[in-house]
Amino acid sequence: MAIETIKQIKVNDLRVGMYVVLTKPWLDHPFYKNDFLISSEKQLKKILKLGLEDVLIDTGKGRDVDRDTKAYTAEIIEDKEPSEKEINQNLIDAISSKRYSSEEKAGIVYKRSVDLIKVIFDNPVEEVISEGKKGLYNVVELFLTDYETTNNLIRSVSHINSPYIHSVNVGVYSVALSKQLFKGTACHDMHELGAAFFLHDIGKARIDSAIVNKTGKFTDAEMKEMQAHPVYGYKLLEETGHLTGEAGIVTMQHHERHDGSGYPLGLEGVDIHEYGRICCIADVYDAMTSRRFYKKELGSFKALQVMKEEMAGHFSKEMFEKFVLLFF
Repeated sequence: MAIETIKQIKVNDLRVGMYVVLTKPWLDHPFYKNDFLISSEKQLKKILKLGLEDVLIDTGKGRDVDRDTKAYTAEIIEDKEPSEKEINQNLIDAISSKRYSSEEKAGIVYKRSVDLIKVIFDNPVEEVISEGKKGLYNVVELFLTDYETTNNLIRSVSHINSPYIHSVNVGVYSVALSKQLFKGTACHDMHELGAAFFLHDIGKARIDSAIVNKTGKFTDAEMKEMQAHPVYGYKLLEETGHLTGEAGIVTMQHHERHDGSGYPLGLEGVDIHEYGRICCIADVYDAMTSRRFYKKELGSFKALQVMKEEMAGHFSKEMFEKFVLLFF
C-alpha cells in the first residue's frame, strides 16, 4: 500500500528543506515550477508574501514538520536566479501549452520576457545574448501567429518604472506596430527585428546602475552619461558579434526625433530609418504611461493625446496613426 506523502500545513509552519506544492496558478507566483524544494530563506520569504493560509508539502521529497532540517536536507543551496536557458524553456512551454487561456498565456510570456531581459542586461556577454535571443524569437513568433494573445500581451504590460520592464514594453509595442506596418510583405526579418526592439536599451548595461535606477533628478553629467546608452549599446552588440542590421539601427536611432531634436546624432525625417521611428514612438509612449518619481503616469488615451497635440513633430504622422490603432 502506497504511503501518502502530501500533507497540508499552515504557511507559517513552512521551513527551509520542505518540498512545497503550490496550488496557486503559475501566473500568480514568481517561481518557475509549482512544486520545488525550499532551498533558502529568500524563497521562503517569497512564499510568505503570497498571502496563503495553508500550503501543501511533499514529505517524501523534503523535510516534514517534525523533522530537523539537518537530518532531512542533505544540502541547502543558494537561491539563484534562473538561467536564460531555463527561462527559454518556460517560454516554450507556455507558448505551446493548450491548458492556458490566451490571457493567461500572455501574462506568463510577459513575465518570463522581463526575466529574460534582466538576465541579458545583467550579463551581456556573447553566449547569454545568443541564448536570450532564442527566447525572444519565440515571443516574436507568438506575435506573428496568435492575434488574440498579441492583444492580451499589449494589455498585460506593467507600468512600474524598471529598465527591464521598459525594455519588454517597448518590445511588445514595437513588434505589434511592425506587424501592422509590414503585414503582407516578406522583406523584413521580423524575428531579428523583434529581438532588436526588446534589446534597444542594452547599452544601459554599461552605465552605473546607481545612475540607471536613480529616483532623483539627474545631474548634467549623469544625463550626458544616460544619453550615451545608444552608442554603448551599438558597441556592446558589435563586440559580442550581435550587431545585425536591425539591431544597429534600433539601438542607435530609438531616441532620434522626426524634427531633429533627438540624440545621439540629431537625425531628422527620412534620415531616420523606419525601424528607429517605430521604436521611438513605443519608447515615448511607454515613458509617458509608466510611473516616475517626478510624475504620475498618464492613462493610454491621455498619453496618446499629448503625443498627438504636443509632440507631433517628434513622430512620423502616418506611423503614429497606426500606433494609435493598437489600443482601440
